[in-house]
This record gives sequence, C-alpha cells and structure tokens, in this order.
Amino acid sequence: MILVERTVSVLGAGRSGLAASELLLSRGARVTLWDERPGSALGAKDLAARGVSIRGGAPLGLADLGRPDLVVVSPGVPLRLPSVVRARDSGVPVWGEIELAARFLPPGAAVLGVTGTNGKSTTTALLGALCEAGGLGPFVGGNLGTPLSQAVLEPARRTYVLELSSFQLEGMDTVRVHAAAVLNLTPDHLDRYEGMEDYARAKARIFRSQEPGDVAVVNADDAWTMGMLAGARARRFGFTLRRGRSLPEGLLGLAEPVEGGFQLGFAGVRLRLSNRALRGGHNLANAMAAALLAFHAGVRADGLQAGLDAFPGLPHRLESVRTLDGVEYVNDSKATNVDAVLTALTAFAPGQRLWLIAGGKGKGAPYAPLVQASVGKVAGVLTVGQDAPLLESEFSAVLPVHACETLDRAVARARTLARPGDVVLLSPACASFDQFRNFEHRGDTFRALVEALT
Repeated sequence: MILVERTVSVLGAGRSGLAASELLLSRGARVTLWDERPGSALGAKDLAARGVSIRGGAPLGLADLGRPDLVVVSPGVPLRLPSVVRARDSGVPVWGEIELAARFLPPGAAVLGVTGTNGKSTTTALLGALCEAGGLGPFVGGNLGTPLSQAVLEPARRTYVLELSSFQLEGMDTVRVHAAAVLNLTPDHLDRYEGMEDYARAKARIFRSQEPGDVAVVNADDAWTMGMLAGARARRFGFTLRRGRSLPEGLLGLAEPVEGGFQLGFAGVRLRLSNRALRGGHNLANAMAAALLAFHAGVRADGLQAGLDAFPGLPHRLESVRTLDGVEYVNDSKATNVDAVLTALTAFAPGQRLWLIAGGKGKGAPYAPLVQASVGKVAGVLTVGQDAPLLESEFSAVLPVHACETLDRAVARARTLARPGDVVLLSPACASFDQFRNFEHRGDTFRALVEALT
C-alpha cells in the first residue's frame, strides 16, 4: 500500500494512535494527530519533531478534519462522532488502527483473534503461550499490550495473536482473522452502544472477512455468540462447560470438560488443567477456546499441554497477591462489570467466605444479579468509589455493607474483618476512572496496600 505524501488524520493519541502515527510516518505519510487533551499532555514530542502536526485541546467530534486522504481512528474514538461521519460521507476512507496495521502484515502470516465481553485478555495471553510452546513464534498484542501497528515495524512473525475489542472490530473492514473466537456476550459498554443487538453486531465483525478454510470458534452455551455464526463462511467449532453435551447444530466439533481437564472430542485430544492460574469454570472455558484456536493453527497435543502447564496467568485477573494469617488477598481489578464478578465468585470453593471490595465508576448495568449470587458466599461488601451509595442500597438488605470510600480504607477494614480461611477479593464490578488511571493502577495500588499489611 502506498502512503508516501498522503495526508492522514489520526484521531486519538493513546497507545494505538501513537503507534499508528509511527507506522504512517515510516511509510512516508503526512500525519496530523488529533486528541482532546492539550498537545503538551500527549507525550508526542518525538512525533512532532519528525513532522507530525499535533492538534489537541478541542472535542474530536467538532474537529474540522478537512479532507485528508485517510482517517485512522483509535479504539476509544466512536465512529459516530460528527467529524468522523462527515469525513466518511465526503468519501474519505475511515479505518481503525488494526485495519491500517493489518495491511502491512507479512505475506502468509496467520492472524488469530479473540473477542468477547469477559476473559479475552487471559485467553489471548494463553493462546500466545500455546502457540509459543508449539513453535509458532507468535506476536501477542492488539487490545492487550502492544498495538499491531507497532508489531509490523518489528521483524516479521509467522503468527499474530490479537485481542480484539468491540471498538477495534468496529474499525475493521477487510482484516482476515484466520482463526477467531467469541468467548461470551453480556451487557457492557452500553454507554456507547444502542443495546445488546448493536453490541453483538460489533463483536460478530471478527468473522466478517473469514474464508471457507478459516475457523470460527464460539461459546456453544451462549445464545448471543451462537447467533453470530449466521452468515459466517468459516468452519465452525464450539466449546461448552456442560459435560457430555451433544453437538449443537451448525458446529463441526466441540471442546468439553472431562475429569481433570477437557478434551477436543473431534480430534481425540485430552488435556489436563491443573494450573492454579487457570482456576475456575470461566478459565476452563478460556482454556478450551485457546486450545481450539491453537490446535487449528497447527499446535500439537504436547505443545498444548506444555503451554497450559506453564502459563503464569495475567496480573489483575484473580491474581493471588498474598496469604496473611490464613487470609488470601486476591486482585481481580480487571473485573470492571457485573458479569466478571459473577464469574469470579464461582472460582472459589463452596463454603469459602469472601469479603468483596467493590465499586468505582459504574457502567449502568443492574447490580441485582450480583446481590443474588453473593448470598451464602460473601460475608460482607466493602464499597469504594462513585457507585458506593448505589451498591450499598442494593446489598444492605441481605449482607453487611462497610462504606469505605477509598481502597486503602477498604483493605484496612478487610484486615480487621477477615478470619483464617477467608478470602479478601477486590472484584469491583465497575470501571476505575473515578479514582484511578485505569484498572491496572487500581490493581497495583491494591497489591501495594496488601503487601504493606503487617
């Protein structure tokens, strides 16, 4: 693709926007980088010194982009912004960062993609570990870690393993994901989408450009993900948590639980799952999805098992921080919605008492299902952040609620409440942006507070 002397507007100066700008510069484009933050706050001095025009400090929706040859949109920038719509209506191509980067992938490279509401980061990282154990030498990134635009500036790989958010998928038109999985679909980002159908359409785009020889993997227990197969041209496989389930219509094969692990029944492959970093039924589902993709990418059974056994887990996803006086402290800061917390609760043994630290910037989903699931499992709720009053009003009728306001107070209070054998679980059900930069900052703060306990 020729970009020399083409004018390109990049909207959003986050990690993806900066990486896209670097890629465009390397191909000779004339780049303008737009962001709502002031130019001095963007960390783009090096780009500016190399000729990138920086436009900051004004709402992106009102920006006058002129008529560039191309607009590249970062994942956090909605495609429905008036400035983006005007550009598209005037005939300017509008691409997401993944769409741009994929056009520079090496010939013959395989793209493996994972999306879903919950579990996609763990599944992507695990898929990368399975591919590494199988000798495929993968790049692992996308929404997780390194942007694809940065990867294509580095030495070529045989395999590219990508976590793909719904925001990224919205900006993909021609990207062929050779083996793609949708893990689940539950209410999330409803502040950006018109409803679940709109959200599902965005997720289903992962199958959009697949060809008949490709592989589509779905959660056979989730009606939303099964519905995404309508019109898909790839070979279809599924995974289920229901042992002995019959093969759903339209699927060619199924991964299902067996004692001590799971099997790819269609291939006669049986795998152990004893790694503590993959505890809980949700991680069993993640492991089955990752194994299906890796198997179809060419990883043999011994590589799959080696990858499962060695996987270290990801920070902030049911991460065991410390056991102090018989109390385990677990960092699940990545649980930024109700469904993720519901999943976390099932990862602990029946009868184990939990002290749940929850709250932050809510996403509009009801908390009632979390209240119901907590009865008999959660000893008390310690609330923090913006949605603390709402959580207290929901929980107070059935469980003790301790209003802590901030995370440091919650950890200190939990230290006095928990007894040997209990678990103190940070699983907020909310975004972090009311008090923290992101969920990583929140999780790192929790870890530091716990490690400082005496």
